[in-house]
Amino acid sequence: MVRRIWRIINSKNQVWRVGLLPGISAIAFVIALRLVGSLQFLELAAYDTLMRLRPQEKIDERILIVGINEKDINRVKSYPIPDRDLALLLNKLKTYKPAVIGLDIIRDLPQEPGHTELVTTLAETKNLIAVEKVLPDLSGFTFNPPRTLTPEQVGFSDALIDGDGKQRRSLLATSNSNGEWKLSFSLRLAQIYLKTKNIALDNVDEDPYSMRFGVTKLPRFQPNSGGYIQTDAGGSQILINFRNCRKPFHTVSLTEIQSGKVNPDWIRGKIVLIAMTSPSAKDYVNSSAINSENPALNYGVEIQAHVVSQLVSAVLDNRPMINVWGDGWEYLWIISWGILGLSLGRGIRNPLKILLYIIIANICLFFICYGLIIIGWWIPIVPACLILVFNGIGLAAFYRYDEALRDRIQYRQLIIDQVFDTIHSHPLQTLNIILREVQSDEGLSNQELVSQLQQLNQELRDVYDLVRKEAATELNNFYSPQEQRLDLSQPLDEILFEVYNDILERDYSFFKNIKQKIFKFEPMDECNLSIEQKRSLCRFLEEALRNVKKYADGTNRLEIICSQEDGKNVIRVADNGLKIETMADLSSHSGFGTKLAKNLAKQLRGEFKRYPNTPRGIVCQLTWSARKLWFWRF
Repeated sequence: MVRRIWRIINSKNQVWRVGLLPGISAIAFVIALRLVGSLQFLELAAYDTLMRLRPQEKIDERILIVGINEKDINRVKSYPIPDRDLALLLNKLKTYKPAVIGLDIIRDLPQEPGHTELVTTLAETKNLIAVEKVLPDLSGFTFNPPRTLTPEQVGFSDALIDGDGKQRRSLLATSNSNGEWKLSFSLRLAQIYLKTKNIALDNVDEDPYSMRFGVTKLPRFQPNSGGYIQTDAGGSQILINFRNCRKPFHTVSLTEIQSGKVNPDWIRGKIVLIAMTSPSAKDYVNSSAINSENPALNYGVEIQAHVVSQLVSAVLDNRPMINVWGDGWEYLWIISWGILGLSLGRGIRNPLKILLYIIIANICLFFICYGLIIIGWWIPIVPACLILVFNGIGLAAFYRYDEALRDRIQYRQLIIDQVFDTIHSHPLQTLNIILREVQSDEGLSNQELVSQLQQLNQELRDVYDLVRKEAATELNNFYSPQEQRLDLSQPLDEILFEVYNDILERDYSFFKNIKQKIFKFEPMDECNLSIEQKRSLCRFLEEALRNVKKYADGTNRLEIICSQEDGKNVIRVADNGLKIETMADLSSHSGFGTKLAKNLAKQLRGEFKRYPNTPRGIVCQLTWSARKLWFWRF
């Protein structure tokens, strides 16, 4: 029993080992693609999609954008906007007492008229933050802030653009060309606003490049954060958690402020950003993670507002920042989905079912990643999806091919076995009868010998025809010695009865002398029998009846039982021919047919026995339990 169990486990493990190598190779291939960055653009696109699909958020009442649009430019009749108009705007805003004002407009050179007025206003506005550019672009372009402002009133507006032209990260702090540590425009605005709430900006002890507001740590971007691979993580960067809202901030125009057509509550104690929102300014940022009608037409000030809102909301509202797993956990996550795909591909045989299960698994993967992104965790979805599909559908196809190949080999072996079986059951049996009768005292007359040899000749020719027919037709057919085609999909007891009838008709001259024939063909438990096993059972009954003719001289009583007894399926053939004194006498009548019967019993996990009948003859019996067979098959 232990050996049987071990053989089955070993055979299953062998199949697993055959599929394990391509499964591991697929996992390694996907991981290699990710390591070299080939999947980065897909992961970033998936990240943008998940960000847009998040639940809608409410407007951030703490931020107001004053956008100078085309109508304002046409009314002023000047571009850039003169310093006098900016001074009037700042003075008007100060009357509403905002917490902080951010001037996201370049003012490194005078824009007359009104430059003196603007210089005076800037000097008097202590809660003002202006912009500068500290990182030169490809053309070497930079600009300085207004000269009258202190370093604490200046923040850089440099944006980090990914390779696909979209912005997903914000640079909060960096060093300029002189080695000076600079803070960004959005960070300065959040710093001053939170200072009014008695929350200060500090460094993190274990990482000098990381920062925190009070107890809220800002998760610093790393080269391999999320779907990024070997990305420049210089300075202090964060992933932007865009506010998912069609209108995330209140927006008013220059004209509305100057005319007083604005709700004072939108300004008092709030964060006010002033910038150009005119297409002529060409201050656009592309970000597919923003849920807007045209992601390519987000004004730069809107991105700044998203970052300010993210920092302030994380501190005051516990709104999540975007966090990522460590590299080790990410690759363990990917490998786990690869193992799941390998298991599905190995365990499910039906192509439609494997496709259904892969779809369900991918849906589960999507909702897991979606749920985690809502609470601020970005984990890889594209490599997990790819390896799930590769190992699920790909290995399922591989296993089906392997099974089909094994079936073809098994079928060829079956044809070979059938050739030997057919030769043994017919020509050799006839030859044995001829030899026995020739060697007897009476011998054979010339006419009888010729007749027997003609029969042998025909049976040898029938071997080829029978094998050719079985090889060319469906596997669910069985050809009897009379060349009658039996449908193996029919009930087993009916097929066995047809075999019994066919043998009796073919060898009528022998079986007509039997005076007493007892037979019972009743329904048998065959739900777990394969077509090939039913074919072998037909061969077994045919061989058992042939042995009666071959060995049981003087038989006048024949019993054939094909039914169920004591919860077991039984095929029993008993005669009263030869008198068997010892088991040695019985062994002398064993040959190739006995070997085939034992092999069949081994397949069925049953038992084959040949034992002496009482008072004369031989009993040939095959028994097996359908329940036991079910256990071993599954």
